[in-house]
Amino acid sequence: MYTQAMDTLEPEPGKGGQAVQPAKQAEEVALQQRFDARIDAGDFIEPKDWMPEHYRKTLVRQISQHAHSEIVGMLPEGNWISRAPTLKRKAILLAKVQDEGGHGLYLYAAAETLGSSRDQLLAALHTGKAKYSSIFNYPTLSWADMGTIGWLVDGAAIMNQVPICRCSYAPYARAMVRICREESFHQRQGYEALLTMMQQGTDAQRAMVQESVNRWWWPSIQMFGPPDDQSPNSAQSMRWGIKRISNDALRQKFIDATVAQAKVLGVTLPDPDLKWNEARQQHDHGSIDWSEFWRVVGGDGPCNRERLGARVKAWQDGAWVREAALAHASKQAAAEQPACA
Repeated sequence: MYTQAMDTLEPEPGKGGQAVQPAKQAEEVALQQRFDARIDAGDFIEPKDWMPEHYRKTLVRQISQHAHSEIVGMLPEGNWISRAPTLKRKAILLAKVQDEGGHGLYLYAAAETLGSSRDQLLAALHTGKAKYSSIFNYPTLSWADMGTIGWLVDGAAIMNQVPICRCSYAPYARAMVRICREESFHQRQGYEALLTMMQQGTDAQRAMVQESVNRWWWPSIQMFGPPDDQSPNSAQSMRWGIKRISNDALRQKFIDATVAQAKVLGVTLPDPDLKWNEARQQHDHGSIDWSEFWRVVGGDGPCNRERLGARVKAWQDGAWVREAALAHASKQAAAEQPACA
């Protein structure tokens, strides 16, 4: 139960150190118990429903980081729109980047229902207080990266995000339904782009695909987060129904699915220890370099400063648009005021 701390006795100033029960209204205890029962029953929690403060803060952190990841994730691919090899590929990539911007907006709106304004959320991002997915701190060095990101990065994302469609917080769950549909398209188009290069391309293009896969494989499987025994928030998030599947279970599911896809593509995954385990009916894999993961999360990745700098610059350059929009809204509101008698 989340109410265990209510039984803690603490000295009250001015009472000679005598232990007293911390002030806790019976109504709040009942609300906590009702919330726990709803979580246990699999109910959805709506914005106006009572919720524990820690549950709210956990959701704000997770949803805002998800939103930041979508917005920052536009940068590695947006850089290649003007360099796409065909009009078809350009249109697909442009639509995908536009989708990611929309996903960020859905998620910021969901976070706002928890009482955090968009200005607060973006300020946390711009000052480095809030994080986003470490995968977006790696550079895109070739056109093949556009396909590899779709296949591996969006593939890992969709594996992570489908269970969130059943998140206990209803606005987040509803936003994820549409996001997952679009992310599924992103994964398929990435895989199709690589398949075209591998089956119809030149030797140089096939080598480009393999080189890209070599760079993105390990960061992709790090996207699921640290091992379960090193993830301090996972157990509580799963207890609340915010998460449905553990980091390690999702990572294993992704690896098993991706091995079969790699065989069809004709690429080799850069893990010499990757092999089928008949007893487990799953693939064993090599050790993951978590020191690199934490280094990138901590701000020392190849593109951390570049990515954050681009977002801050975009915010500053767009200040006049926000000011103009507010001025127009104020003018419209004044015009709609009834004339004084």
